[in-house]
Amino acid sequence: MFFDAENIKKALSQSLPGSTSHRRMLPVNRDLVAGSNDQSRMKHSSVLLLLYPENNELHVCLIKRPTHMKHHAGQIALPGGRIEKGETALETALRETWEEIGITPEQIEILGTLSELYVQVSRFQIHPFVGWLSKKPEFVICENEVEKTISFPLKNMKNALEEAELLTITGTLKVPCFKFDGEIIWGATAMILSEFYDILGL
Repeated sequence: MFFDAENIKKALSQSLPGSTSHRRMLPVNRDLVAGSNDQSRMKHSSVLLLLYPENNELHVCLIKRPTHMKHHAGQIALPGGRIEKGETALETALRETWEEIGITPEQIEILGTLSELYVQVSRFQIHPFVGWLSKKPEFVICENEVEKTISFPLKNMKNALEEAELLTITGTLKVPCFKFDGEIIWGATAMILSEFYDILGL
């Protein structure tokens, strides 16, 4: 079944699976909610799950973070960043998408939101939004923040759950992941994708 903007919007308006989907992709010994000691140090961020049709399949734009980044260097991510003072979470997601991959807010139809989640290692509380483009765009990347874009077909998540051993800032971890085009998709990005996949019932 091919999903368009209207039926994705309808699916997002239903009850969200949240932590049920997130925990499937949660690394060992990591929490999904901030503990009492982390509450005061929590940083709020937002990301955009940007969808578009390509070759009659539903794709999402992923980005690879450069190795010099302070947080989650070299990892596969969604466009987004820290919420600045005076911004709403949605404004941040749209601004970061424009800055990082060159897609203006006017091009994007916002279809809804996904469940928030907490990234313990960087203390980010992430607010995910879902956006729609009628066709695959021409991406213009900011090389300081994005190494490359990846057009990820959501159908590839079907029966694709794997495990990888990665060297992280907290040591070597075995993590649940998806692999695509030579890259490993894990952590918060994999959790967000997992929830969206579950919502669509693909």
